[in-house]
Amino acid sequence: MTCRHPVPEDRSALRHVPIALAFLLALIAAWLPAPARALEAVRVGLDTQAIDLTPAIERNRSDGDLIQISTAPGKDGIVRRIAVKARETGARPDWIVFALTNDSDEQIDRLLIAPHFRLVGSGVVWPDLGGSRIAAITASQGNRPERDENPEADQFTVTLDPGTTVTFVAELRTPHVPQLYLWEPDAYRKKATGLTLYKGIIIGIAGLLALFLTIVFVVKGAIIFPAAAALAWSVLAYTGIDFGFFQRVFPVTEAAERIYRASAEAVLGATLVVFLFAYLNLARWHVRYSHVALLWLLMLGGLVAVAVVDPPVAAGVARISVATVAGVGLLLVVYLAAHNGYDRAILLIPTWLLLTAWVGAAGFAITGQLRGELVQPALIGGLVLIVMLIGFTVLQHAFAGSGIGPSLVSDTERRALALTGAGDVVFDWDVPGDRVFAGPEIEAQLGLKRGALEGPVANWLALLHPFDVDRYSASLDTVIEERRGRICQDFRLRVAAGPYHWFRLKARPVIGADGEVIRVVGTLADVTEVKIAEERLLHDAVHDNLTGLPNRELLHDRLDAARSLASQDPRLKPTLFLLDIDRFKQINDAIGLSAGDSILLTLSRRLGRLLRPQDTLARVAGDEFAVILLSEREPDRIIAFADMIRRTVTTPITYADREIFLTTSIGVVLHEPGSTQKREEVVKKAELAMIQAKRQGGDRIEVYRPTMRTDRGERPVLETDLRRALERNEIKVVFQPIVRLQDRLVAGFETQLRWDHPKHGRIAPQTFMPIAEESGLVVDLGVFALERTAAELAAWQQALVVEPPLFATVNVSSRQLLRHDLLHDVKTVLARTGVAPGSLKLELAEGLVMENPEYAAQMLARIAELGAGLMLDDFGTGYSALAYLQRFPFDTIKIDQSFVRQMASGRTGILRSIVKMAQELGLEIVAEGAETEADAQALAEIGCDYAQGYAFGEPMTVHQARQLVGAAPEAA
Repeated sequence: MTCRHPVPEDRSALRHVPIALAFLLALIAAWLPAPARALEAVRVGLDTQAIDLTPAIERNRSDGDLIQISTAPGKDGIVRRIAVKARETGARPDWIVFALTNDSDEQIDRLLIAPHFRLVGSGVVWPDLGGSRIAAITASQGNRPERDENPEADQFTVTLDPGTTVTFVAELRTPHVPQLYLWEPDAYRKKATGLTLYKGIIIGIAGLLALFLTIVFVVKGAIIFPAAAALAWSVLAYTGIDFGFFQRVFPVTEAAERIYRASAEAVLGATLVVFLFAYLNLARWHVRYSHVALLWLLMLGGLVAVAVVDPPVAAGVARISVATVAGVGLLLVVYLAAHNGYDRAILLIPTWLLLTAWVGAAGFAITGQLRGELVQPALIGGLVLIVMLIGFTVLQHAFAGSGIGPSLVSDTERRALALTGAGDVVFDWDVPGDRVFAGPEIEAQLGLKRGALEGPVANWLALLHPFDVDRYSASLDTVIEERRGRICQDFRLRVAAGPYHWFRLKARPVIGADGEVIRVVGTLADVTEVKIAEERLLHDAVHDNLTGLPNRELLHDRLDAARSLASQDPRLKPTLFLLDIDRFKQINDAIGLSAGDSILLTLSRRLGRLLRPQDTLARVAGDEFAVILLSEREPDRIIAFADMIRRTVTTPITYADREIFLTTSIGVVLHEPGSTQKREEVVKKAELAMIQAKRQGGDRIEVYRPTMRTDRGERPVLETDLRRALERNEIKVVFQPIVRLQDRLVAGFETQLRWDHPKHGRIAPQTFMPIAEESGLVVDLGVFALERTAAELAAWQQALVVEPPLFATVNVSSRQLLRHDLLHDVKTVLARTGVAPGSLKLELAEGLVMENPEYAAQMLARIAELGAGLMLDDFGTGYSALAYLQRFPFDTIKIDQSFVRQMASGRTGILRSIVKMAQELGLEIVAEGAETEADAQALAEIGCDYAQGYAFGEPMTVHQARQLVGAAPEAA
């Protein structure tokens, strides 16, 4: 056989065949429908009780009896396709597809539940009245799910093998599947059992209510009673059909069940109209109401016939009718109640409001806006509750006029009725027979057996409180001996469970023919609540309402008792502490009164943990606490205890994601053996010691010394001397260095004032500045400090030309900020001295700015325009809000020293956050309170620009400051 080799041209032609085939396949793929995307499988866990598969199912419509579906990716990631054929040829059903994954190593059995009927999402127009949803289910692998018997739902048993992903294709009987659940079998049975019990209770209540109203209708023949009974029976029928009760008792087909459901809704709407018409007696108001009601009833009656032919149409009209009856009925009831004062309409308002709310909730449910497994049972229970309220309203008329007529009441009966109305109990003691009768109400209240209080009067003694036995016996004996008088006695009787109840006995003796007492008759009234209220008033009178601690009055009483005991026992040495929280008003203004109360509560709990039972902690004022210490006697241990209190207060308090730092000034008065001074004198000494601690800057402990009294009395004298201090050149300006941390060079100074008093020597600002604030002299002192600081700063800048130039800060008080003259003073000083722009900085506290933020914003903006710098002092202790940092034209912030002190314990988070925030806003940062070189290094590492504190020098005189910066000593 001869072999022919293909010519080269033929090989070239063959190379084009793959290209042509690829083009042909692409063309075919373009005309074919795109393959369905792979399903997302729902993970089924071993511990999962129930899964709502409704959002995970994929719905498909089919034009034939066969559907081809892409399965969810298996463990190997491969997507396969399966084809499922309908059970009946020519059915052309709808399909749903979903996938489940079992990634555990155990087989999982679950129940797939598709409810036949759900009120939720059923719709208003042509509603879905239920029926079987799923005809069959096919699994992509494993066994076909088996159908279980369940009259209320399509139920299938699904088995998932370990580590498998199974795709399920379900053939539907109806186009709509309202809900699809995957339940753990035991959990579903428990849920079904619970709902069955609930449904049984609701049906039982509805049945009893219908039967009861029917009996009332038989007894009372008025029209409102058969109307209410008819409404109750219709609700019972609707409840039985909705809960599937009647379907279990009388098996019906799905088509018949839809007819019954639609008919029940139509009858419910009709009975509502009948009840509203009958109860309000609308025929008495206008004949038109009768015509409207009759036409409405005929329309609803016709719906029952329509339900046989087309149940969805009948059910939709009935639902709209029920909503209309509720809305129109509410307007009608309100109108009759408001304009005519109709008592029946007034009584029906609460019930009809509840019915309207129920209709609204049902509307949200059937439109699908309100979902959940318990919505439908809850709505049915609410409907039964509404009918129950309607029954109660009807009963008011059923027995109206059955009370006792006023003309038929005798005087004795009137007294008996009054006694019953007052709630008092009869007390009758037969003295000769020694037998007491008390009403059975008191025995029931005390939990005693019937007749336990009857018999000899001595039987009561075992039930009386031990403290009340003598008074009870004495009062009865006195009445018998005196043969006259009246008993009004309060005593306590023990309840069988243990506690006591207060009772008030009001009784009089009854004298016999022989002049002796034969009976003691009166009433017993339970006054437990009155006694509790009295005890609460007594408690509140001597305790603080916020913290529950003893108040000032109780503190004084306990202080007197402690001093009295100490006079008898030399070993006792009661010590009085008086604590005042420093700057608490500013903190209160900054974070609010409620936050301040929370802080005081926290402090009271902390301080209470430090005390022993014999000690006393009291709150004597807003932010003042007092302690009577009896557990410590040695002075060293007493001072150590005071320091423990101080450290407890300084521990930060967390409130609303922020830390509040507090300090306290503590005054201590030690016990003086043999002293005869009064209690007021001791308290006064503690106040003087506490004030002295505040004068020293706060966060201090001061033990009372006799010299403090002299200091206190000289305050008016100091105010007089302070008015002349400026004229006499007694006020001195000192400067504390502010160092640039980058190169450790002096960058500026903070100006402080000192008073060199000719008699008392140098007086610290903590002593004379409060006097200046109160007297208004702080304005003159502020102008003085501003002028001297600007003049000295100009001298420094002329002698030492550096970039950036040296700066100085001057504190501004609230009185200065509120004065418009501050602008003139700043402008004059800047023009006269010629300091570099922005180098003379006005230092303002946070609380001062926020006292009047609108005014402060205008003033600070104008000050900045004049060329002065602005520094925010004590940042972090008040508002510390980013909003006002952006609002006010500050160029520098000074961080409070309390944050610097925290660095020793490693808490630098807040400090770092403040520094980072200031850097992002372009603000310079001065850290106050750098005491050691370690503090300075830590601040530099965090990113602070400047620092001040004793690590860089104490406040110094003008000459010392000039020498430090290198300026000539003779500079002006």
